[in-house]
Amino acid sequence: MQFEAIYNEKTFEIELPEDSETALLNNKEIDFEFIEQSHGRRLLRVGTKLYRIDNVIIDGQNVQMSVNGKWHDFVVKNDQELLLERLGFKSHQAQSIGSLQAPMPGKILGLLISKDEEVEIGQPVAILEAMKMENELKAPCSGKISDIFISVNESVEKNQPILEIEPRG
Repeated sequence: MQFEAIYNEKTFEIELPEDSETALLNNKEIDFEFIEQSHGRRLLRVGTKLYRIDNVIIDGQNVQMSVNGKWHDFVVKNDQELLLERLGFKSHQAQSIGSLQAPMPGKILGLLISKDEEVEIGQPVAILEAMKMENELKAPCSGKISDIFISVNESVEKNQPILEIEPRG
């Protein structure tokens, strides 16, 4: 299977052959081992390094997880989504690109933007407290904040709309 992962504005091309412990990462061969433990924890060994993966949250192409206790956000596209993109089609996720929804239940601790403000893709726009951790929510696209649906100190449910961005372009 082929994937494209975006992390910290860097794009990684990943190819995972079935039944193999070797993957291609940006056309470079790497050895890995993936271990799922009974209590939900996952371990990833890459070469001689071991990574502890917990709290995996998948919402469409958006993937959040803690790796060795630190939160990371990724955008991941599978081979089908990449093919549709190359053919000029948009997935449901891409069609709603300006909508930011709560990735998990929690409490909004802060709004870092205001209505009609211009934002860039990946710019922090809100702080969500969930599971006693503060999470930066980032703009899913560049554009102008057209609506804000929540306020500071408001509790939100998973997938509850937080704000809408009118994309540039």
